[in-house]
Amino acid sequence: QVQLVESGGGLVQAGDSLRLSCAASGRTFSMSAMGWFRQAPGKERKFVAAAVNGRGDITYYADSVKGRFTISRDNAKNIVYLQMNSLKPEDTAVYYCTAVARRAPPFTRISDYDYWGQGTQVTVSS
Repeated sequence: QVQLVESGGGLVQAGDSLRLSCAASGRTFSMSAMGWFRQAPGKERKFVAAAVNGRGDITYYADSVKGRFTISRDNAKNIVYLQMNSLKPEDTAVYYCTAVARRAPPFTRISDYDYWGQGTQVTVSS
């Protein structure tokens, strides 16, 4: 089974930046897509960003994070990053790394992914 481990979460103030990292292990093949979802207390898990294999990564972002967050991948190592700038209190959530080996477009839905990390807490104070 694939194991995903997130790191980089923490407590920051509004306007600060964080970079989340996620490493996939347990399989020798690279994933076709890796991404990030987040879940705030009492809310459903929502799509944040995804990076899909291509000639260069094809990236997708939720409207709420466009222009502030950047997803990137080290495909050879199956590592995905989420650079989060200009953080807002509404970004507070547990951030989950996710991955899928099969082609499962559009790669923006929970059901598109097969593997999930434990999550890392991001808290943004005002």
